[in-house]
Amino acid sequence: MRPMKALISLGLAIGFACSGFSIFAQEWPSRSIRLVVPYPPGGSTTVLARLVSEQLREAWGQQVIVDARGGGNTVVGTENVAKSLPDGYTLLLTTNAHSVVPHLVKVPFDPIKDFVPISMIATTEYVLVVHPGVPANTLQEFTSFAKAKPGQFNYASAGSGSANHLAGELFVSMTSAKIQHIPYKGSGPAVTDLLGGQVQASFQTPIVAIPYIKSGALRALAVSGDTRLVSVPQVPTFTEAGLIGFNPGTWFGIVAPVGTPKLIVDKIADELNRMIAKPEFREKLVGLGLTPSYLPPADFAELIKTDMTRFGKLIEASNIKLD
Repeated sequence: MRPMKALISLGLAIGFACSGFSIFAQEWPSRSIRLVVPYPPGGSTTVLARLVSEQLREAWGQQVIVDARGGGNTVVGTENVAKSLPDGYTLLLTTNAHSVVPHLVKVPFDPIKDFVPISMIATTEYVLVVHPGVPANTLQEFTSFAKAKPGQFNYASAGSGSANHLAGELFVSMTSAKIQHIPYKGSGPAVTDLLGGQVQASFQTPIVAIPYIKSGALRALAVSGDTRLVSVPQVPTFTEAGLIGFNPGTWFGIVAPVGTPKLIVDKIADELNRMIAKPEFREKLVGLGLTPSYLPPADFAELIKTDMTRFGKLIEASNIKLD
């Protein structure tokens, strides 16, 4: 009888624990939430996080504190979240650097196993811009010149392993264009030298590139994504320009430590879906050069896994190393 009683007691204890945990998840949030950004303050990801935090605070009546923890190519902030309690009170707003950085440096976490994806919330595309002195008005002309004259064209990026570096290497792998990568410490210095003609091309986000395109300081040859940009409708997509499957765009999304209850994950995802559907929020994202784009947890998880494989192959094939 004693073993049977022990089993019954254990079953009751587990039942009570699960019931209590379910009630806890249903009552969440009952205090402030920390939204970690693995980038220094002031960047577009931090600005996006503040917009998200305002919306979630209004929806839940709890403070959502943005904690910008830059360092180590996003490793510092990401590790902090990976080691946090999986109670829904610590979240990570990250980019597809989550799928890229582990291929470039040794990280103290597993980007798949140590996190539960909640939702993608936005994306941004890349525009191929060239200095006006480049004798190419179309993507095909640029590709042909680059193939015919190896080493004559360089492209600038924000640094080795950066998103626009990966965009450049993807372009090279798909076209066999002979263009040389020149890394800088940030997009600012890269664009400065592009404007000065020290480099000939760069893959830049719309928010960086559009002012220079409109002023005529840079010439745009193509933009990634499925549709043209409203602000510069004359610029064709890469698909329209003849390069099908060129999709280096960056995503922004929210993940939580593995073990976070599904009830909480679903509650956050549902609220993010409502948030992204709001016209005023969408307008603010467009103002940042971002495209509002919701993916639920399962689809977002699949995207992260796909990017891990895709970028891993690109980094290995291109022999990309951090500076």
